[in-house]
Amino acid sequence: MSHPQPNNPLHGVTLKAILEYLVAEYGWERLGERIKIKCFTHEPSINSSLKFLRKTDWARAKVERLYVYSISYDERQKKRQTDARDTSNGTSSVWDRARRWP
Repeated sequence: MSHPQPNNPLHGVTLKAILEYLVAEYGWERLGERIKIKCFTHEPSINSSLKFLRKTDWARAKVERLYVYSISYDERQKKRQTDARDTSNGTSSVWDRARRWP
């Protein structure tokens, strides 16, 4: 039986979706520099990488860790941009900003 996991950023995200996100974000070359795995540096492909990652727990853990870091970084950047925009135009009140606080 499946239970909701609101605090788990990997809940409901497939390994393929994680890998596609990281390749789009970093590209194969930078991904191979960040995580030293041969399937990222020598003739990389989604299918061969998925095959390796499904068999190798330590490699999958590194990929998942980079994914969680990347999405949390993206969220922090968006929040900073929103906060900077709100304070720069001077139209939002302290109460408006407090309502948006996480």
